Amino acid sequence: MQNKKIALRLIKDRLFSTVLIIISSFSVVPLGFILYFLVVKGATAINLEFLLSGPNPYGEPGGGIAHAIVGTLILILLAAVISIPFGLSIGIFLAEFQKSKLAYWVRLGVDILQGIPSIVIGIIAWSWIVRPMRAFTALSGGIALALMMLPIIVRSTEETIKLIPTSIKEASLSLGVSYYHTILKVILPSGISGIVCGILLSVARIAGETAPLIFTAFGSRFMNLNIMKPVESMPLLIYRYASSPYRDLHTMAWGASFVLVVFVLTLNIVAKGVCKRWCIKY
Repeated sequence: MQNKKIALRLIKDRLFSTVLIIISSFSVVPLGFILYFLVVKGATAINLEFLLSGPNPYGEPGGGIAHAIVGTLILILLAAVISIPFGLSIGIFLAEFQKSKLAYWVRLGVDILQGIPSIVIGIIAWSWIVRPMRAFTALSGGIALALMMLPIIVRSTEETIKLIPTSIKEASLSLGVSYYHTILKVILPSGISGIVCGILLSVARIAGETAPLIFTAFGSRFMNLNIMKPVESMPLLIYRYASSPYRDLHTMAWGASFVLVVFVLTLNIVAKGVCKRWCIKY
Protein backbone atom coordinates (compact mmCIF):
# COMPACT_ATOMS: atom_id res chain seq x y z
CA MET A 1 0.00 0.00 0.00
CA GLN A 2 2.80 2.36 0.93
CA ASN A 3 4.64 1.57 -2.31
CA LYS A 4 1.51 2.40 -4.33
CA LYS A 5 1.24 5.82 -2.64
CA ILE A 6 4.89 6.57 -3.38
CA ALA A 7 4.49 5.48 -7.00
CA LEU A 8 1.38 7.65 -7.36
CA ARG A 9 3.23 10.65 -5.94
CA LEU A 10 6.10 10.11 -8.35
CA ILE A 11 3.70 9.91 -11.28
CA LYS A 12 1.98 13.13 -10.20
CA ASP A 13 5.33 14.90 -9.79
CA ARG A 14 6.52 13.83 -13.23
CA LEU A 15 3.18 14.76 -14.81
CA PHE A 16 3.26 18.19 -13.17
CA SER A 17 6.87 18.74 -14.28
CA THR A 18 5.99 17.72 -17.84
CA VAL A 19 3.02 20.12 -17.96
CA LEU A 20 5.22 22.96 -16.69
CA ILE A 21 7.87 22.22 -19.32
CA ILE A 22 5.28 22.13 -22.13
CA ILE A 23 3.63 25.39 -21.01
CA SER A 24 7.00 27.10 -20.58
CA SER A 25 8.12 26.02 -24.04
CA PHE A 26 5.15 27.87 -25.54
CA SER A 27 6.74 31.15 -24.44
CA VAL A 28 9.59 30.49 -26.89
CA VAL A 29 7.24 29.94 -29.85
CA PRO A 30 6.41 33.66 -30.46
CA LEU A 31 10.12 34.54 -30.34
CA GLY A 32 10.83 31.78 -32.83
CA PHE A 33 8.19 33.10 -35.27
CA ILE A 34 9.52 36.67 -34.92
CA LEU A 35 13.09 35.61 -35.59
CA TYR A 36 11.97 33.45 -38.52
CA PHE A 37 10.14 36.30 -40.25
CA LEU A 38 13.01 38.71 -39.57
CA VAL A 39 15.54 36.30 -41.06
CA VAL A 40 13.37 35.53 -44.09
CA LYS A 41 12.35 39.13 -44.84
CA GLY A 42 15.17 41.16 -43.30
CA ALA A 43 18.43 39.23 -43.57
CA THR A 44 18.37 39.42 -47.38
CA ALA A 45 18.60 43.22 -47.19
CA ILE A 46 21.80 43.19 -45.12
CA ASN A 47 24.98 44.14 -46.97
CA LEU A 48 27.82 46.65 -46.64
CA GLU A 49 25.96 49.36 -48.54
CA PHE A 50 22.94 48.90 -46.30
CA LEU A 51 25.01 49.27 -43.12
CA LEU A 52 27.51 51.95 -44.24
CA SER A 53 25.59 54.31 -46.52
CA GLY A 54 22.85 56.87 -46.02
CA PRO A 55 19.37 56.91 -47.56
CA ASN A 56 18.64 57.56 -51.22
CA PRO A 57 15.85 59.91 -52.32
CA TYR A 58 12.35 58.45 -52.01
CA GLY A 59 11.51 56.25 -54.97
CA GLU A 60 15.12 55.38 -55.82
CA PRO A 61 16.31 51.87 -54.90
CA GLY A 62 19.33 51.27 -52.70
CA GLY A 63 20.62 53.29 -49.79
CA GLY A 64 21.28 52.33 -46.21
CA ILE A 65 20.68 53.01 -42.56
CA ALA A 66 24.09 54.26 -41.39
CA HIS A 67 22.57 57.56 -40.21
CA ALA A 68 19.99 55.65 -38.13
CA ILE A 69 22.63 53.40 -36.57
CA VAL A 70 24.78 56.41 -35.60
CA GLY A 71 21.73 58.28 -34.30
CA THR A 72 20.67 55.30 -32.19
CA LEU A 73 24.15 55.04 -30.67
CA ILE A 74 24.16 58.78 -29.90
CA LEU A 75 20.78 58.58 -28.18
CA ILE A 76 21.83 55.53 -26.14
CA LEU A 77 25.09 57.22 -25.14
CA LEU A 78 23.28 60.39 -24.05
CA ALA A 79 20.73 58.38 -22.07
CA ALA A 80 23.48 56.34 -20.40
CA VAL A 81 25.55 59.40 -19.47
CA ILE A 82 22.50 61.00 -17.86
CA SER A 83 20.89 57.99 -16.18
CA ILE A 84 23.85 55.94 -14.90
CA PRO A 85 25.20 58.48 -12.33
CA PHE A 86 21.69 59.26 -11.06
CA GLY A 87 20.68 55.61 -11.06
CA LEU A 88 23.75 54.49 -9.11
CA SER A 89 23.36 57.30 -6.58
CA ILE A 90 19.67 56.60 -5.99
CA GLY A 91 20.27 52.84 -5.79
CA ILE A 92 23.02 53.32 -3.19
CA PHE A 93 20.77 55.59 -1.15
CA LEU A 94 17.87 53.12 -1.21
CA ALA A 95 20.16 50.26 -0.18
CA GLU A 96 21.92 52.18 2.59
CA PHE A 97 18.88 53.97 4.05
CA GLN A 98 16.17 51.50 3.12
CA LYS A 99 14.11 52.00 6.29
CA SER A 100 13.88 55.79 6.12
CA LYS A 101 10.69 57.56 5.06
CA LEU A 102 12.45 59.34 2.21
CA ALA A 103 13.70 55.98 0.87
CA TYR A 104 10.14 54.65 0.94
CA TRP A 105 8.82 57.52 -1.15
CA VAL A 106 11.80 57.47 -3.52
CA ARG A 107 11.35 53.72 -4.06
CA LEU A 108 7.64 54.24 -4.69
CA GLY A 109 8.41 56.98 -7.19
CA VAL A 110 10.92 54.77 -9.01
CA ASP A 111 8.39 51.93 -9.23
CA ILE A 112 5.73 54.29 -10.60
CA LEU A 113 8.19 55.73 -13.12
CA GLN A 114 8.95 52.22 -14.36
CA GLY A 115 5.26 51.66 -15.09
CA ILE A 116 4.64 54.90 -16.99
CA PRO A 117 4.00 54.25 -20.71
CA SER A 118 6.81 55.35 -22.99
CA ILE A 119 4.58 57.63 -25.04
CA VAL A 120 3.67 59.56 -21.87
CA ILE A 121 7.38 60.03 -21.13
CA GLY A 122 7.78 61.33 -24.68
CA ILE A 123 4.98 63.87 -24.22
CA ILE A 124 6.49 64.99 -20.89
CA ALA A 125 9.94 65.40 -22.48
CA TRP A 126 8.34 67.39 -25.30
CA SER A 127 6.60 69.66 -22.79
CA TRP A 128 9.68 70.13 -20.59
CA ILE A 129 12.42 70.41 -23.21
CA VAL A 130 11.27 70.57 -26.84
CA ARG A 131 8.57 73.18 -26.39
CA PRO A 132 10.68 75.68 -24.37
CA MET A 133 13.63 75.23 -26.77
CA ARG A 134 11.34 75.35 -29.83
CA ALA A 135 13.41 72.61 -31.46
CA PHE A 136 13.56 68.83 -31.71
CA THR A 137 16.98 67.64 -30.56
CA ALA A 138 18.93 64.48 -29.85
CA LEU A 139 19.44 65.81 -26.31
CA SER A 140 15.71 65.79 -25.59
CA GLY A 141 15.49 62.24 -26.96
CA GLY A 142 18.39 61.16 -24.73
CA ILE A 143 16.69 62.67 -21.67
CA ALA A 144 13.43 60.86 -22.48
CA LEU A 145 15.27 57.55 -22.84
CA ALA A 146 17.24 58.26 -19.65
CA LEU A 147 13.97 58.49 -17.73
CA MET A 148 13.14 55.00 -18.98
CA MET A 149 16.58 53.61 -18.08
CA LEU A 150 16.61 55.11 -14.59
CA PRO A 151 14.24 52.70 -12.76
CA ILE A 152 16.05 49.59 -14.05
CA ILE A 153 19.47 50.90 -13.00
CA VAL A 154 18.16 52.03 -9.61
CA ARG A 155 16.52 48.71 -8.76
CA SER A 156 19.41 46.57 -10.00
CA THR A 157 21.90 48.68 -8.01
CA GLU A 158 19.77 48.55 -4.87
CA GLU A 159 19.21 44.78 -5.01
CA THR A 160 22.86 44.11 -5.82
CA ILE A 161 24.14 46.16 -2.89
CA LYS A 162 21.66 44.42 -0.57
CA LEU A 163 23.30 41.10 -1.45
CA ILE A 164 26.72 42.30 -0.25
CA PRO A 165 27.31 41.21 3.37
CA THR A 166 27.41 44.07 5.87
CA SER A 167 30.60 42.55 7.28
CA ILE A 168 32.49 43.81 4.22
CA LYS A 169 31.43 47.40 4.86
CA GLU A 170 32.03 47.06 8.59
CA ALA A 171 35.54 45.70 7.97
CA SER A 172 36.35 48.66 5.74
CA LEU A 173 35.00 51.20 8.22
CA SER A 174 36.81 49.54 11.13
CA LEU A 175 40.11 50.09 9.31
CA GLY A 176 39.47 53.82 9.28
CA VAL A 177 38.29 54.11 5.69
CA SER A 178 35.81 56.95 5.25
CA TYR A 179 32.19 56.17 4.44
CA TYR A 180 32.21 57.52 0.89
CA HIS A 181 35.50 55.75 0.11
CA THR A 182 33.97 52.53 1.44
CA ILE A 183 31.00 52.93 -0.89
CA LEU A 184 33.06 53.88 -3.95
CA LYS A 185 36.09 51.61 -3.47
CA VAL A 186 34.62 48.58 -1.67
CA ILE A 187 30.84 48.25 -2.05
CA LEU A 188 30.44 49.26 -5.70
CA PRO A 189 33.35 47.11 -6.98
CA SER A 190 31.94 44.16 -5.03
CA GLY A 191 28.61 44.48 -6.83
CA ILE A 192 29.90 45.55 -10.24
CA SER A 193 28.52 42.45 -12.00
CA GLY A 194 24.92 43.06 -10.96
CA ILE A 195 25.20 46.77 -11.69
CA VAL A 196 26.64 46.20 -15.18
CA CYS A 197 23.94 43.61 -15.85
CA GLY A 198 21.25 46.16 -14.91
CA ILE A 199 22.82 48.81 -17.16
CA LEU A 200 22.96 46.43 -20.14
CA LEU A 201 19.33 45.39 -19.62
CA SER A 202 18.27 49.05 -19.39
CA VAL A 203 20.05 49.79 -22.69
CA ALA A 204 18.29 46.82 -24.29
CA ARG A 205 15.02 48.20 -22.91
CA ILE A 206 15.36 51.60 -24.62
CA ALA A 207 17.06 50.51 -27.85
CA GLY A 208 13.77 49.75 -29.57
CA GLU A 209 11.67 52.61 -28.21
CA THR A 210 9.88 54.71 -30.83
CA ALA A 211 7.13 56.71 -29.12
CA PRO A 212 9.36 59.00 -26.98
CA LEU A 213 11.57 59.81 -29.97
CA ILE A 214 8.65 60.93 -32.14
CA PHE A 215 8.13 63.82 -29.70
CA THR A 216 11.81 64.56 -29.04
CA ALA A 217 14.52 63.46 -31.49
CA PHE A 218 11.96 63.55 -34.33
CA GLY A 219 14.28 61.93 -36.91
CA SER A 220 16.37 63.13 -39.81
CA ARG A 221 17.35 61.80 -43.24
CA PHE A 222 20.88 63.16 -42.84
CA MET A 223 23.92 62.03 -40.87
CA ASN A 224 24.04 64.29 -37.83
CA LEU A 225 26.42 64.31 -34.86
CA ASN A 226 25.10 67.52 -33.28
CA ILE A 227 23.04 66.69 -30.19
CA MET A 228 21.22 70.02 -30.48
CA LYS A 229 19.60 68.97 -33.77
CA PRO A 230 17.20 66.16 -34.75
CA VAL A 231 18.73 62.73 -35.30
CA GLU A 232 17.46 59.54 -36.85
CA SER A 233 17.14 56.27 -34.97
CA MET A 234 16.41 52.74 -36.10
CA PRO A 235 12.96 52.52 -34.46
CA LEU A 236 11.90 55.80 -36.10
CA LEU A 237 13.29 54.68 -39.45
CA ILE A 238 11.42 51.37 -39.23
CA TYR A 239 8.20 53.19 -38.37
CA ARG A 240 8.45 55.59 -41.31
CA TYR A 241 9.68 53.08 -43.89
CA ALA A 242 7.06 50.50 -42.93
CA SER A 243 4.27 53.05 -43.42
CA SER A 244 5.60 54.31 -46.77
CA PRO A 245 4.10 53.25 -50.13
CA TYR A 246 7.46 52.09 -51.58
CA ARG A 247 8.25 48.38 -51.58
CA ASP A 248 12.02 48.89 -51.40
CA LEU A 249 11.55 50.93 -48.22
CA HIS A 250 9.52 48.07 -46.77
CA THR A 251 12.50 45.78 -47.44
CA MET A 252 14.81 48.28 -45.74
CA ALA A 253 12.42 48.41 -42.76
CA TRP A 254 12.67 44.62 -42.44
CA GLY A 255 16.46 44.85 -42.66
CA ALA A 256 16.61 47.57 -40.00
CA SER A 257 14.29 45.48 -37.82
CA PHE A 258 16.67 42.53 -38.16
CA VAL A 259 19.67 44.68 -37.15
CA LEU A 260 17.80 46.16 -34.18
CA VAL A 261 16.59 42.79 -32.89
CA VAL A 262 20.08 41.31 -33.21
CA PHE A 263 21.45 44.26 -31.23
CA VAL A 264 18.86 43.86 -28.47
CA LEU A 265 19.30 40.07 -28.30
CA THR A 266 23.08 40.50 -28.11
CA LEU A 267 22.75 42.92 -25.20
CA ASN A 268 20.44 40.53 -23.36
CA ILE A 269 22.75 37.58 -23.93
CA VAL A 270 25.78 39.57 -22.77
CA ALA A 271 23.87 40.75 -19.69
CA LYS A 272 22.89 37.18 -18.83
CA GLY A 273 26.49 36.07 -19.31
CA VAL A 274 27.79 38.82 -17.04
CA CYS A 275 25.28 37.93 -14.32
CA LYS A 276 26.00 34.21 -14.62
CA ARG A 277 29.79 34.39 -14.72
CA TRP A 278 30.50 37.20 -12.29
CA CYS A 279 27.42 37.12 -10.10
CA ILE A 280 27.83 37.71 -6.36
CA LYS A 281 28.14 34.46 -4.43
CA TYR A 282 27.99 35.18 -0.72
